[in-house]
Amino acid sequence: MSLLYWLQSIRNPVLDAILSVVTRLGEETALMVAGMLILWCINKKWGYRFFLVGLVGNTMNQLLKAIFLIPRPWVLDPDFPIVESAREAATGYSFPSGHTQTAAGIFGTLAVWLRKRWVTVCCVVMTLLVGFSRMYLGVHTPLDVGVSLVTGPIIVLVLNGLMDRFENKPKAFLGILLGALAFALVLVLYVNFAPLRAANNPEFDAHGQKSAWVCFGTMAGLIVGWRFDEHHLRYETKAVWWAQLLKLLIGAALVMGVRIGLKPVLGTIFGDAQFTNGIRYFLMAVMASVVWPMSFGFWSRLGHKADNAA
Repeated sequence: MSLLYWLQSIRNPVLDAILSVVTRLGEETALMVAGMLILWCINKKWGYRFFLVGLVGNTMNQLLKAIFLIPRPWVLDPDFPIVESAREAATGYSFPSGHTQTAAGIFGTLAVWLRKRWVTVCCVVMTLLVGFSRMYLGVHTPLDVGVSLVTGPIIVLVLNGLMDRFENKPKAFLGILLGALAFALVLVLYVNFAPLRAANNPEFDAHGQKSAWVCFGTMAGLIVGWRFDEHHLRYETKAVWWAQLLKLLIGAALVMGVRIGLKPVLGTIFGDAQFTNGIRYFLMAVMASVVWPMSFGFWSRLGHKADNAA
């Protein structure tokens, strides 16, 4: 806590604002936007990799949280003040840092993909900045951040190594995806059926259950999407820049519409049951990987028609 108190002593409104923006690079929305941009507009193979690395990393992160049950810094020390704007996204147990894990997955996969020194340096810096922001804002300890800075790159390297080896072997690649789904199922079972301990916090437990179902549902939806594209759709990502922009904006709006619109509907039917998050994110993933890509031929032809007319 001594480092967190020192960081608290140097806080000021400018740094608070800057690092509150930086920390958002480690949120779920950042992974979704990066993944959809790449999956739809740039490189389908690497889009799936971004999502797979992010989901496996989040699954590992949530499993460690559920095993160790370490509370947040302000719970460990009630006198410790945090930057209040960071409290809303600081849900669940503290160890390890989910934001840092997600940032390591996003930027680590970007570095592995592009393989340029300046890109790698920028990715390392951005990952470290996200980790630093979590400590500066007061929502994680150095141990929380440090462990994610280790597990994040390991997951990036291991998964990308496996996918490099088996990317031209669909059955083996499917095995990797199913293995990730099984890992998410392990998390679902653990957070729902592990015996309660003295350190369990009902609020943090509920968040862990939600996250587990989100990982499982999203992974299942992406597997459906990958299989459908492999055997039927085989969509192209190419289009002129303005068609790509429209494709991304409209598609993201549709995915977010599923995310927001289904929540009250499923809540009305099933109440507060956490498995509804699995259903919701499964349908979001199907929208992103099956339904919306069915329109990509239109966007590609639209661009060509505009070029020919000119």
